[in-house]
Amino acid sequence: MIKITPEDLVRYLYNETSEQKTATIKAALQSDWNLRESYEKLLNSKKNLNRIKHSPRAESVNKILEYASKKQAQVTSH
Repeated sequence: MIKITPEDLVRYLYNETSEQKTATIKAALQSDWNLRESYEKLLNSKKNLNRIKHSPRAESVNKILEYASKKQAQVTSH
């Protein structure tokens, strides 16, 4: 029996497995309920990741702008 790793499932989820590996994983998902459960968790995680929207805090942006402004001033003063 071929061992299917979590990394294999992630590759399968993102369609990055070979045809042979894809067929092996599909067959295993049909018969191995633990593997199927792991795959379902990964699938749900992927869906939730697509919904997350992040923006940097204003404080972080301001610090970056301050730093860039100081560096620009140094460059132009030489």
